[in-house]
Amino acid sequence: MDEKNIMQSNQDFVNKMQLEDPYLFHQLQQGQHPDFFVLACSDSRVSPSVISQMKLGNMFVHRNIANQVAKNDASFSASLYYALVPLKVKHIIIKGHTECGGIHAAWSGNNEEELAPWIANIRSNLPDSSSNKEITMDELTKINIMKQVEHIKDHPIYKAYGEGVSVSGLLFHLDSGQLEKIV
Repeated sequence: MDEKNIMQSNQDFVNKMQLEDPYLFHQLQQGQHPDFFVLACSDSRVSPSVISQMKLGNMFVHRNIANQVAKNDASFSASLYYALVPLKVKHIIIKGHTECGGIHAAWSGNNEEELAPWIANIRSNLPDSSSNKEITMDELTKINIMKQVEHIKDHPIYKAYGEGVSVSGLLFHLDSGQLEKIV
């Protein structure tokens, strides 16, 4: 795939959307009112809007490697604030996925210099690898999702502005395309 394919795919998208709802782009231009704030992994195989077939405007999405809630991540904190205060989302979803490269890197001891700080953050959410050799990658991913749900509920911005906003943890299975509710 190259840039030409992207441009053609976009035109196909525009044509399809105009057939389905001739007013969609006008409505999108009026502003966004998403129900969901989604924290998802950056992995190219797990786009939240695509796998849930959500229409444009229904999800405000923040993505990073292994869907981490990090209090020291200014980008995440700004996204969370924007979702809760101006956008007034009703639900937060932490969405992980099977075969996550970030989880694998943290578990296997990857120490690439440019990734080390982020991987250390991921690793801090997992059990000690030296005493848990039998645990599977899927189990680790579920543990990570549960930890991120805990972290978001403990995040200063959620504590200040998240009253009444539900938090869920979902796992996307690459082998089947199914979403599984974890928390």
